[in-house]
Amino acid sequence: MENRILEIFMESFPNILLPGLTVTIPLTAVSFIFALIIATVTALVQFADIRILKQIARFYIWVIRGTPLLVQLFVVFYGLPNVGILIDPLPAAVLVFSINEGAYCAETIRAALESVPKGQMEAGLCVGMSWLQTVRRIILPQALRTAFPTLSNSLIAMVKDTSLAANITVTEMFMTTQRIVARTYEPLILYIEVGLIYLIFCTVLTKLQSVGEKRLGYYGRKVR
Repeated sequence: MENRILEIFMESFPNILLPGLTVTIPLTAVSFIFALIIATVTALVQFADIRILKQIARFYIWVIRGTPLLVQLFVVFYGLPNVGILIDPLPAAVLVFSINEGAYCAETIRAALESVPKGQMEAGLCVGMSWLQTVRRIILPQALRTAFPTLSNSLIAMVKDTSLAANITVTEMFMTTQRIVARTYEPLILYIEVGLIYLIFCTVLTKLQSVGEKRLGYYGRKVR
């Protein structure tokens, strides 16, 4: 029995790792890039305090943060076809993860923008910069530096959330594991194995986050 379990573990490891490298990581990276774009725009709209756009942004954040990610996946992949909108599994996952994570990151970036001293904005305007130039050159770089640790944590959380994409037939790590379990009837060892692979991915990202924070800290000391 022990030899069989070890054999299953060793044989399944590359079969699970491969979709992790070719689907899970790219899905996370692409979704997070789009999420950052959505989040930055949404945060800037609120920071600019444009009433109508701010209300739209707050409504978007309210809806997305108030509904489960799994429900959002089902609405897009299984629900939209009823109104004639068909989206393939992987693009549907990217769309939902981007919109979902964008709402959370928007609040992170908004808080970081508001943490920048108001004198920075006044100084930029006083030297002849427009509001947009001041935000782009002075406010936003400082805000993103402040938000970096929290955004990094969001990225790590997204790696684990991609396992939900298996529910809309995306063949990522977790779905691959489920198929191997159905064939071998060894759920304990295989689910522990996929958990270890997720742990490896998240550990690497945690180390990269630590490196990034040190570099940003060094940059901050050099500027001062």
